[in-house]
Amino acid sequence: MYVSEWENGKRSISDRYAGILRKLLGVTDAELREAASAPVASVADGYDDLLGRIDSAACVSESMVSAFNAQTELLRTMDRQMGAAGLVDQMTGHLAALEDALNFAVLPSARRPVALALAGASTLAAWQAIDSGAVERAWRHYELAKRAARDAEAPMYLAHAMGEQAFVLCEAGRPALGVELVRDAQRILGKGGSPRLWAWLRATEAELCAHAGMVDDCHRALEKAVDCIPGGLEDRDPDMLSIFLNGSHLARWQGNVLGLLGDGGAVTSLYDALKGMDPT
Repeated sequence: MYVSEWENGKRSISDRYAGILRKLLGVTDAELREAASAPVASVADGYDDLLGRIDSAACVSESMVSAFNAQTELLRTMDRQMGAAGLVDQMTGHLAALEDALNFAVLPSARRPVALALAGASTLAAWQAIDSGAVERAWRHYELAKRAARDAEAPMYLAHAMGEQAFVLCEAGRPALGVELVRDAQRILGKGGSPRLWAWLRATEAELCAHAGMVDDCHRALEKAVDCIPGGLEDRDPDMLSIFLNGSHLARWQGNVLGLLGDGGAVTSLYDALKGMDPT
């Protein structure tokens, strides 16, 4: 009888019974009394709310996913022009909306496009966090990007997130562990992936090898990157929109990596990069 009266708010819980119930239920006194005074929701109401959110997620259309991706692209453009510091709140809200849509999407046909959008947005958010010096937030965003990429069955997005995450390890003083991570990303990609992404992964491996003092491995990775990069001035990968890389960019990157090694070839590589740069 007491339990029914407590639940219906007709009787308050005495200190004596509160002591017993706290131990039994493993809650604090405040949690116990708040639970006792809260209105009792019907089970049906809980399921109605859940089903409503599931139905809403199932209705996320192709145009809605396009809107999510357009928002990511806008944030990427703002980042390149204004820096990451002022975009934290906008990016946090953007990721929350994508996560919410994914959490309540049931069938793969609904989940995959949202997961792919979340993978791209999370990777961008992580890179922005690195720029802002928020290392732990960056790491968590990369983990979210990796989970989303696996959900989307998108090895290119997974490999890219792992490659960028390796830079966090490098900045933390574990470049050799970063090398292992980026090589694991290459193994996951297997024989798939675009040439531009492969060039990016090889150049990333080379930079991490330079930081780790792995000189021979660094040179081999640079050679493979040069072999992979497509010709021409186009720099954006249509299959991996986060990648901006062409021959001139790679030459500049190579010069930076060789500079880390103290290699005199860095100067030649950087002069080669200048030839392809926009003179303005």
